[in-house]
Amino acid sequence: MLTPIFAVSFNKKQQTMKNAINWFEIPATDYERAKKIYNTLLGIEIADMPMPEGKYGMFPYDNDNNGVGGGLIQMAGATPSADGITIYLNGGDDLSAPLARVEAAGGKVLMPKTDIGENGFMAQLLDTEGNKVALHSWN
Repeated sequence: MLTPIFAVSFNKKQQTMKNAINWFEIPATDYERAKKIYNTLLGIEIADMPMPEGKYGMFPYDNDNNGVGGGLIQMAGATPSADGITIYLNGGDDLSAPLARVEAAGGKVLMPKTDIGENGFMAQLLDTEGNKVALHSWN
């Protein structure tokens, strides 16, 4: 059975939902490989959070201000997929930078940087684990 990490780290001061999403988990078959692609693409450091059921790492987020966070998960029942829900990760100031690193990090660009009008820009990629993930930026 999966143990949701947000049950451990959720800030109990927040009584009302401010965002439609409060936590996400991206499944991996090879935790270290998955951690490497997201660290490289986003210029971040995923923090290892050892769990008895498997491997887990947390994306940086602003917990003090109830920011949306998430993690990488490698354990039974967490299966990567290109089908289903699409998570949009913050592509920074300009999607061009992380998109330029996708293939070198082992991923594949599925949809290049696309103008979505007043909503900024988006792109989609396939990560090293087979998950379809999207990026968003305003430039």
